Amino acid sequence: MNYRLVKDVIDLVQEFEIETNNNNDFETSVQGFKNWISTNNNTIVNEPNWEGKENGRSAESVINTLIVHLNRYAKSYSKSAIFGSNFSTQEDFTYLINLKAFGEMSKMDLIKKNVHEKPVGMQIINRLINQGWIEQRNSKTDKRSKVISISETGLQALGNQMDKIRKATSIVTGNLSQNEKMELIRLLNKLDNFHQPIYDRNIDTKNLLEEAFKDFKK
Repeated sequence: MNYRLVKDVIDLVQEFEIETNNNNDFETSVQGFKNWISTNNNTIVNEPNWEGKENGRSAESVINTLIVHLNRYAKSYSKSAIFGSNFSTQEDFTYLINLKAFGEMSKMDLIKKNVHEKPVGMQIINRLINQGWIEQRNSKTDKRSKVISISETGLQALGNQMDKIRKATSIVTGNLSQNEKMELIRLLNKLDNFHQPIYDRNIDTKNLLEEAFKDFKK
């Protein structure tokens, strides 16, 4: 028996268990172990080139730039998808889509789900209420607060644009393969799971960077 190989495998399994204890990216199973090996191997072997790399431009800088670019591309497709409709912005239909998907909720829950500041979110919600696309009523659990839901008119307005919205959504994922889409979802979820708790703390702008950096360094 090749005991050296067995020891290497045991060390690798131990490294896998340590990493999976620190995050939920991979399930603790044989398949999760295979996925972990595949992901780490691809990361090491297939490090891409990027503009400015030879001059010391960091991977973090490239990632930030590409995320900003992708957000702008997505917004341009969304503008085209709602052109000629009664929707004012991309956020109008994303708010309606969330209400359709998750059901009634408080205004603040909807705003948080869309990662907006309260004034911006309230402006969008009020616009949708004025359009008759959102209904509000007293909460069954707390009579002092209100919950909102998508109305029949809102469902109809959303339905009228859904073909174009789906096209815009499909174009954003571009030429990624199914496996690449699944890997991208995993990575974006990992980033979202890091940033969401920071966002939920409602740290004021003055202290946000320093407080977020503390979590980053943990």
